[in-house]
Amino acid sequence: MINFTVGPVQSSAEVRAIGAEHVPYFRTPEFSAVMLENEALMQRFAKAPEGARTVFITGSGTASMEAAVMNVFTPADKVLLVNGGSFGQRFHELCEIHQIPFEEIKLETGRALTAAHLAAYENKGFTGFLVNIHETSTGVRYNADLIGDFCRRNGLFLVVDAISSFLADKFDMAAVGADVMITGSQKALACPPGVSVMVLSKRAVERIEGNQVRCMYLDLKSALKNGERGQTPFTPAVGTLLQIHARLKAIEAAGGVEVETAKIAALAADFRSRIAGLPLTVCSESMSNAVTPLMTQNCSAYDVFTVLKDEYGIWVCPNGGEYKERIFRVGHIGDLTVEDNAVLADALHDLVKRGILR
Repeated sequence: MINFTVGPVQSSAEVRAIGAEHVPYFRTPEFSAVMLENEALMQRFAKAPEGARTVFITGSGTASMEAAVMNVFTPADKVLLVNGGSFGQRFHELCEIHQIPFEEIKLETGRALTAAHLAAYENKGFTGFLVNIHETSTGVRYNADLIGDFCRRNGLFLVVDAISSFLADKFDMAAVGADVMITGSQKALACPPGVSVMVLSKRAVERIEGNQVRCMYLDLKSALKNGERGQTPFTPAVGTLLQIHARLKAIEAAGGVEVETAKIAALAADFRSRIAGLPLTVCSESMSNAVTPLMTQNCSAYDVFTVLKDEYGIWVCPNGGEYKERIFRVGHIGDLTVEDNAVLADALHDLVKRGILR
């Protein structure tokens, strides 16, 4: 199978080899050294501000989304969030669960966030801003600079879910003014799922230290304290953290985050050029390099997904809900090549000849 989903994605041979080894004991100086280097590399690649910290949560990206909401906001806050799809809705639900007052900017599927959307919320007493900078469910990438400028003008604490965008798109945490950036192991880090990563500004650390959280596992005070010695408060996904270390070191050796982002951008551009002329419509006003969202015109998108999986040995990403029959997504992250792009493009052209894609 060739995996063109947006997570879990294909891993390099080096990462897969680590997964085949025995998982070592982790309360050791050697593992602490690995974790401290993981923290330093994550902060470098995120372009984090001075004094930032990084914590590693054994849990999917949603665990870190929830940890962010419950550790940096309280019922005394008033949060503005962007809801343009499934993951914007997840922030909506997390604010409800944790009783964080909020309002949302509700966007139609595929629509970009604009200055006009934000204008209505200027000087309205908000204290925080929540955004999935790449709404993975629709493929829309929001303008981080636009959001950062709005947050600076209004003095807002900014939490950015970059789970599927980190490494795939340019992102400068310090320049944008983000206080929290979240990503996950199974996206462009191209490791197995199960670990999410939070890069925290100094201001975020201060908020965390000052808030009382009614939770043991996701209380970030404990994670920060243990992280000072390169450890986690509870047993982590040790093998996955070692794989993340190998992946971060490989990115560093290849030239750093800029080279990695350019590689993913080139893969995305190559694929998009190969499908020109097919009966498919790109359904995003502002795309990430991570994924191409495609709308079918006269056939079932889910049938396309199923036939590619069952007859061609290719995974693409189906959509759920009301867009199950209209939209599928093609990812460009993970251990993919232009040769893989050619295989998928040839398969899609073949589906047209067979009358399945029309």
